[in-house]
Amino acid sequence: MTHVLVPIFVCVVLPVSIVLIYFLSVMNSDNKRSQVLIKAIESNNCPDADKLAESLRKTKRSARELLNLRLLRGCIFSLIGLALIILGLVNYHSGHYEFGSDPVTVPLMFGSVSAAVGISYLIVYFVSRKQVDDKENKD
Repeated sequence: MTHVLVPIFVCVVLPVSIVLIYFLSVMNSDNKRSQVLIKAIESNNCPDADKLAESLRKTKRSARELLNLRLLRGCIFSLIGLALIILGLVNYHSGHYEFGSDPVTVPLMFGSVSAAVGISYLIVYFVSRKQVDDKENKD
């Protein structure tokens, strides 16, 4: 019975609970911001509620920061993918001659997915870099 319950909890209950915790924390922070605004408006101590609301809003990242994050994620995913592909090939050449065996298939599969994600981040970085540079030169 436990060999059936463990995969159910890992594959169903754990992801649902993670998503639930995340959205509850986002809702809690939004509620706290709105309570601060309501108290400021009720007390009439705030000369400008719009400025207060703007100061409590989450700061958005600039185009340059987004570009740097894309480069960072692209490098991380690409290097992890390359390391896993190398690990799978080393396992293949060290005696696991079947591609169906776990020491070969699993690293190659996860490595190829990770490398594809990393390469896509790098492509987006190089394409959007020109647009950000042009936008900064115009300003």
